[in-house]
Amino acid sequence: MRSVCLDCGQLKAPTAATIDEIARFQLAARRRGCRLELANANPYLVELIGFVGLSDVLRLQARGQAEERKEPGGVEEEGERGDPPTG
Repeated sequence: MRSVCLDCGQLKAPTAATIDEIARFQLAARRRGCRLELANANPYLVELIGFVGLSDVLRLQARGQAEERKEPGGVEEEGERGDPPTG
């Protein structure tokens, strides 16, 4: 599958609208038989992509190589004070 690289180096303060546009680029690339890869993504963009749940969909590149991303950790529930521990 061919790849299209989107250089995100100029995105200093990405927002939800930025993620929406990137997701649209990904969809358009996929419809044309390509895969979108993001290069030079700053840590905030990487965190935002993970927060909205698109880490598995959007590929990130680190220094010219595809980056393997870890799955985000699970959320641990906290009980109210005085609740007996479960388990």
